[in-house]
Amino acid sequence: MRIIGGTAAGLLLKVPKGFEVRPTPDLVKQALFNSLGERVIGARVLELFAGTGALGLECLSRGAAHLTCVEKASRHARWIEENLRSTRLDGERFELRVQDAFAAMTQLAGAARQFDLIVADPPYGEKNVGHRSTSFAQQLLDDARLPRLLVPEGLFILGHARRDTLSIPGEWQETKMLKHGDSIIRFLSRRRE
Repeated sequence: MRIIGGTAAGLLLKVPKGFEVRPTPDLVKQALFNSLGERVIGARVLELFAGTGALGLECLSRGAAHLTCVEKASRHARWIEENLRSTRLDGERFELRVQDAFAAMTQLAGAARQFDLIVADPPYGEKNVGHRSTSFAQQLLDDARLPRLLVPEGLFILGHARRDTLSIPGEWQETKMLKHGDSIIRFLSRRRE
């Protein structure tokens, strides 16, 4: 896995062996960042369920003003720090929060923090035919704090498995969907009143 664009393009990212982390594949990242285009430049970015930090570090490489990564597992947080060092991206524009994503959202909302882009590609949920999804992706969509963390014109980019059928609450408006293999990436904005 590597950074695919920007100042750190071509540099490899370290990924733990095994199935503890499921990095966003390079082809999916390429489609995602082609869709975002210039929107990343100067953006304040929040990456939830950061894993190796691949999506957030890609944003930094492409000119994001600041990145806040949230990863619960301290082992994985060390990978993010190591990837930041190996890509030689500006650590002054980077914040790592080693905590649960939902606890972080509470604290960030309490501090009135807002972001231009929020990206999350959490662990995949189970197939949910005949019942409402209980996946992390659905929990993020259902969380009332998340829309408050986005600036009015901001974007929430959510990755999930094709087999995980999500319900989009009324606060969100889907603007785009990308499909690649078992992965779906949804682009969501705050619904205007």
